[in-house]
Amino acid sequence: MLALGTGRPIRWSGRLRRTALDNLEKAGFPASTLDGVYETVDRLVETFAKLPQIDANNVQKTVVYDGFEHFSMAKKKGKGVLFATAHLGNWELSAYAHALMAEPMNVVVRPLDNPILDEFVERRRAGSGNRILAKKDYLRQAIEALRRNEAVGVLIDQDAGPEGVFVDFFGRKASATPLFAKLAYRTGAAVIPGFALWIAAQRRYVLRFLPIVEMSGDAARDTQKLHAILEGVIRNYPDQWMWLHRRWKTQPPR
Repeated sequence: MLALGTGRPIRWSGRLRRTALDNLEKAGFPASTLDGVYETVDRLVETFAKLPQIDANNVQKTVVYDGFEHFSMAKKKGKGVLFATAHLGNWELSAYAHALMAEPMNVVVRPLDNPILDEFVERRRAGSGNRILAKKDYLRQAIEALRRNEAVGVLIDQDAGPEGVFVDFFGRKASATPLFAKLAYRTGAAVIPGFALWIAAQRRYVLRFLPIVEMSGDAARDTQKLHAILEGVIRNYPDQWMWLHRRWKTQPPR
């Protein structure tokens, strides 16, 4: 990520850097991991700027599938697919590329505070045919999409506040929304964890779909199961997760 007119990479300072270093330390990772996070954000921003140049003819120069058979199996169930994803790797590219390589999907996002910037970003995200669902009222639209046997992607790795359920995440309690698990169980949609991970040896991203995760109907237990899977992936690619987020901000009452 370059500062305009300087050619020098932007590096976080102040609160963001302190938050990231504190998170890394408590999760058992060295401070040097943050250098890799900087590189991850650089790639994310660069790729986002180039999205209009990516089409069905050249997309595989940037990203390829691993585990597409899990998506095919989920589609055959006929009740829609819920992608459980996170701020890991390149989440913007994963949805954009999936629309080009397979079919358009529905992406749940939180609108940006700046309406002009939000309109620009939404237009860029929808450039490959995806539909954008506003996070504050996405449930009804998501249910309708699942009934049409479409895919819906949701970022599950953010602090959910006091309304969330507490899960074990890197040995610490973290508040997570149970809505994803409830939606999956009530609709019968197949749940697939999916992440676009940067593979340096290939010099491109791999959009990795993991096997279908069965939901039990116990929202707290199912939410914990999903976060255990997410933690495992982050442990393999610690420099590709956004440690600057105050993930453990909400704690259980003493």
